[in-house]
Amino acid sequence: MIIANSEERRVRLFRNGRNQALRIPREFELEGEEAILRREGDRLIVEPVRKGKLLTLLAGLEPLEVPFPDVDEDLPALDEPAD
Repeated sequence: MIIANSEERRVRLFRNGRNQALRIPREFELEGEEAILRREGDRLIVEPVRKGKLLTLLAGLEPLEVPFPDVDEDLPALDEPAD
C-alpha cells in the first residue's frame, strides 16, 4: 500500500553488536525516547510511545449514571478479623 504524498528515503542498514540498525534521518525523527516496533508482513512499523493517552481518554468520558455494583458485600469489613 503506497500512501499519496508520503515521504520516502533510502537508508543503509548496519550492525550494532548483535542487532540490525538504521539511522533515522532528521526529517523522520520521532518525539520522546521510546518507540513501538512491529512487523506487518515484510514491513517494520515504528511509532513513538505517546504517554498520557489513557488519561486524556478517561478525562473525555462522561460519568456513568449506573451505580457501580457492590462487589465486596460478602467480604468481611477491613477492620474486622476474618474467621
